[in-house]
Amino acid sequence: MPDAPVLGASRKVSLDEATFGSRFKKSLIHESVRAEQAARRRGTAATKTRGMVAGGGAKPWRQKGTGRARAGSSRSPIWTGGGTAFGPQPRSYTFKVNRKERRAALRSALSLHAQRSSIAILDAAAFTAPKTRQAFDLLEDWGENVRITPTLVVLTPDESSAALSFRNIDRVAVLTPENVGVSDLLGAAALLVSEAALAQLTARVAGSVRADGEAA
Repeated sequence: MPDAPVLGASRKVSLDEATFGSRFKKSLIHESVRAEQAARRRGTAATKTRGMVAGGGAKPWRQKGTGRARAGSSRSPIWTGGGTAFGPQPRSYTFKVNRKERRAALRSALSLHAQRSSIAILDAAAFTAPKTRQAFDLLEDWGENVRITPTLVVLTPDESSAALSFRNIDRVAVLTPENVGVSDLLGAAALLVSEAALAQLTARVAGSVRADGEAA
């Protein structure tokens, strides 16, 4: 059974075998990361078609007898100042990934951290008040080079003092269990989780609760 050390204490916490002992599934990881990154795209790029550009109501010159090509509007896409043909319009880039596939991808990403021994448990109760120096020293004692190692810290909303302590450190991201995605886990070289957040994250991956906290 995989385990993880508790920072600042001489003990270890056993990790759930089903959650942290899964096989790495590259195809599910790839599909889930694509879906998460696509959902983050704003999709607000827009151009004006010839019908949206102001002006161009009058025919520039008569149809015949000028020796020039026929022109019906000065707002044609081939004219300077004209509309854009086949330009981008506001759209949504999101696409669906099945719930079971999302959970399997999360298990694979978490298991990768367990296999690499890049996961540790944080005692959030030790942070009675926000203190960045305490958080920085904790990471250094763990053996992580804080200045170059991307680290993900997962805390519950109730552990605000610890969250405020870590969020000011460069290359450290702080998320709640329901907001952790596959791309967040893969982008972090080290994963630090409180015991309360670990329980919620394990329940979410196992399907006991949905991402919004309700029963699945």
